[in-house]
Amino acid sequence: MLRVGRIRYINCYPVYGAIDRGIVPLEGTLVNGVPTDLNRLMAAGELDVSVVSAVEYARDATQLLLLPEIGITSDGPVRSVMLFSKRAPQDLGGRRVVVSRSSMTSVALLELLFEHVWRCRPEFVPGDAELSDIARFEEETHDARLVIGDAALKLFDESARGGPWAERYPWREDLGAVWKQWTGLPFVFAVWVARRTTPVHASLSAHASLIASRDWGLDHLDVLAQQAAETSGVPLDTCTEYFAGLDYRLSYPHLAGLTEFFRRLVLAGRVPNGTLAFLPAA
Repeated sequence: MLRVGRIRYINCYPVYGAIDRGIVPLEGTLVNGVPTDLNRLMAAGELDVSVVSAVEYARDATQLLLLPEIGITSDGPVRSVMLFSKRAPQDLGGRRVVVSRSSMTSVALLELLFEHVWRCRPEFVPGDAELSDIARFEEETHDARLVIGDAALKLFDESARGGPWAERYPWREDLGAVWKQWTGLPFVFAVWVARRTTPVHASLSAHASLIASRDWGLDHLDVLAQQAAETSGVPLDTCTEYFAGLDYRLSYPHLAGLTEFFRRLVLAGRVPNGTLAFLPAA
């Protein structure tokens, strides 16, 4: 049976909501994980189709095909990929910045922003930054911390409401917004891919289910925002605004942002040069 990966964060609710509810059938088994888990399983051939970090496609493009018309993107603020800092980002040179182990794309984007926008080189240290880790954040010595997913959204919301995190991290940078200011383009955080060895008919079937489920999700964001609030503990109004700020397509502007990101990673020697190759869809 087809093995289909799903990020366990609430940002995937609009894509998998109808599948979860049995409204849209999926010929396969869902496998949950954080982005780096799914990247690893995909690279090991233990998944057939999955959402993965965008940078994972660039690093393994010869083994993967992009699924058309679907991604996790923002055209400006994203709210769930955040740098929380005790000092201005441009003053973090040589300082300790804890980066989430859960996302490759966010770390690669952060490195580019420090190099080209804030023009300094911190000391990057891998760390855990899930919802269950928030209470232990202050146990690690650090000047700034990259947080993604549900944990980032929760800290963003609490900081915006003047909670204690606003005092602990006076500087809060939304990486989607900084990328937009720098390049003028949307940013693609995650893409859906199929292994080239997966039978085409199976990949096409999964793709059709994901698109149909996404279309249902975009028509029922109020239902999914309520579910997200109950799951994450983030207030309903914030979840509603969060979903409204995300886009789940791969339009021409999104692809322009994706290729610009890859171009800069190639120039930095972080990924091999390559091309965008798509699953042939009807």
